[in-house]
Amino acid sequence: MGTFHEVARLEDIAPGELLRVEVGIHLVCLANVDGVIYAVDDDCTHTGGPLDEGELDGYVLTCPIHLARFDVRDGGVVRGPAREPLCTYWVRIEDGHIFVADPDEVE
Repeated sequence: MGTFHEVARLEDIAPGELLRVEVGIHLVCLANVDGVIYAVDDDCTHTGGPLDEGELDGYVLTCPIHLARFDVRDGGVVRGPAREPLCTYWVRIEDGHIFVADPDEVE
């Protein structure tokens, strides 16, 4: 499955919250949905808005700029104006530490 990078601790992101982390040179937005951590690109595919500053409602992440909505489970667009999905990344949790797959290794 490739290289994973430690990016945060579980205690850093409560359920319903977002957290921006760096994975190598990439900015990734972590989303905690009922204790499950998801990882997507932090830049909105519409205009590059910082998704970690948006809102999380269940699995739906809303961009703070033009209100595009994405499903954090698969990066799919729920509502435009965005048309392209977000890249998603594998997440692994070990002993309270959050690890995210290297974005440069995503196919």
